[in-house]
Amino acid sequence: MDDVNTGTPHPARVYDALLGGTANFAADREIADAIRVNPAGEIAPLANRDFLRRAVAYLATEAGVDQFLDVGSGLPTSPNVHEVAQAIIPAARIVYVDNDPIVLVHARTLLSSTPEGSSSYVDADVRDPGTILAAARQTLDFERPVALLLLAVGHFLDDEHDPYGVVGTLLDALPAGSYLAMTHLTGEFQPDETAKTEAMYRAQGMVLRARTRDEFARFFDGLELVEPGVVLVPRWRPDADDRVSPDEPGERAPLYGAVGRKL
Repeated sequence: MDDVNTGTPHPARVYDALLGGTANFAADREIADAIRVNPAGEIAPLANRDFLRRAVAYLATEAGVDQFLDVGSGLPTSPNVHEVAQAIIPAARIVYVDNDPIVLVHARTLLSSTPEGSSSYVDADVRDPGTILAAARQTLDFERPVALLLLAVGHFLDDEHDPYGVVGTLLDALPAGSYLAMTHLTGEFQPDETAKTEAMYRAQGMVLRARTRDEFARFFDGLELVEPGVVLVPRWRPDADDRVSPDEPGERAPLYGAVGRKL
């Protein structure tokens, strides 16, 4: 891990710090502590993890999908995608993608597949969909439906990175019947606080770009949205295992989420 710069924060490690993890450094914790001043800093990550569990369970149970491409997976935080999917479909295959060496080391150490299924780990940046797809094809069968997961990742793509083009490229490679599950930060409820957080990230050399509901919904153009459509993440098919109530307002859970099916 000689290429890890511990003095520079990384979004995956900041997220780990917000979730109370230990695979982070002082620079990451400094950003996380500043974010926690706003209650949304702690509630939103929990709501996002609740969404991951519910969305993967829906995709495996109701949609019957047994292949998952988790881009920007972050540090392992249980329940992980393979734990949820393989509890329902033991032969499910999962590809995790991230660009932080620490994430990959922890993933290879801590994440283990069922004997029937498969989990693999790709070192790639979301901005390089070609590399992601080439590596994913070694584990996933692109002739059958794949669930593309982009959870709390899109807001790390600035407009100059062509976020809609990146997501479109990934989706274009997947067959009909595939799904996109995505969550994204919005600044609609706390524009001033969000602007401060965006500026804090940029000051540390990172990108953070919150988007409106309409901007987020654009990622699903051409897809068939699964009910209830585009909503705040605690309100997407809530269940009894959630840690964040669906009644939380947008000020405290400022993430939109949705699942869409490729026709």
